[in-house]
Amino acid sequence: MSVRIALLRAVNVGGTGTLPMAELRAAVAKAGFDEPRTLLQSGNLVFDAGSLSPAATEKKLEALCAKAFGLKIDIYVRTPGEFDAIVAANPFAQESKAEPGRVHVLFLREAPPASAFAALQAAIKGREIVRAGGRHAYMFYPDGMGSSKLSPAVLARHLGMPGTARNWNTVLKLAAMAAG
Repeated sequence: MSVRIALLRAVNVGGTGTLPMAELRAAVAKAGFDEPRTLLQSGNLVFDAGSLSPAATEKKLEALCAKAFGLKIDIYVRTPGEFDAIVAANPFAQESKAEPGRVHVLFLREAPPASAFAALQAAIKGREIVRAGGRHAYMFYPDGMGSSKLSPAVLARHLGMPGTARNWNTVLKLAAMAAG
């Protein structure tokens, strides 16, 4: 088995990119992926991709969403091993235990340069903290995400690319789903 975790960007958030998860599971199964399972309604998918690499899986799923649902969605695919490494390297371990909803992981296509993270941290107006992690970033929102000025647009502008974020609870649940 080649289990993969797919994170769909901007699905079922704020009334945009409406995509029922039951329909997504059905379309993914019809496209030849095995055992598709979803978590929550925000575009979290765990499935068996067979012999496809994560990059090829991203392309196939993005094409599937465009054709089947008419949605242009960025999709970020990771392996269970990559998720395990993300969990192990969390620089906000204490905060994750105390307030897991305030710690997020931002998944990216590629690793931005260290200078982009330095510029991003310097541009933050509040108490938020961002730490680099290769093709992802760890973010801590001590005052909550709802009132934060550290928005997806600010992140994309400073890092040079969009991404999709999941809170720590969701990261742990997806890792557990992928582990079986």
